[in-house]
Amino acid sequence: MIVSFRGRRAQHDHGLSEQVHDLLRRSGSGAATAESLTGGRLAARLSAVPGASQTYLGGVVSYATSVKIAVLGVPAELVARHGVVSAACAAAMADGVRAITGATHGVATTGVAGPTEQEGKPVGTVFVAVSSPDGVRTTALELRGTREEIVERTCDEALQALLDALTTDSQPDPQPDPQPDPQPD
Repeated sequence: MIVSFRGRRAQHDHGLSEQVHDLLRRSGSGAATAESLTGGRLAARLSAVPGASQTYLGGVVSYATSVKIAVLGVPAELVARHGVVSAACAAAMADGVRAITGATHGVATTGVAGPTEQEGKPVGTVFVAVSSPDGVRTTALELRGTREEIVERTCDEALQALLDALTTDSQPDPQPDPQPDPQPD
């Protein structure tokens, strides 16, 4: 299942990494990253937290399309049809890094940090995906700023998306409404 929506703006907060690790620890889960435009910055933020080795399994920096295909298993047909700057590519990257690492959750970033457009998409077009046991959630972002600001904001949004997925996953399933007893005819 792919759920796409315009992402809300996460606040730049280095505490997001600590919150993510706390929820991963409490749930006995692990996370891995697949990064394109963030170039390993998301992995650096996750691994900077003391005790990160308990919950962060590792990541793949797949800056080149060939690495997305050969290492992460993104289908070449998907790239040909949707491009690498797409929700579909982000979802495939997140699924791929989960498969490679055995992580419970895979987080992927792909997009255009600049200075010029890519695949006809303007600078600031970004897609974040979180792959979890219950499916994949993607977030489409339209960010503004310098290359550095876009990369940092993407990391914030990716951490927030993982935090949101962990929070949703930790919620108990809603109880079904009681069905009324059938009335005799």
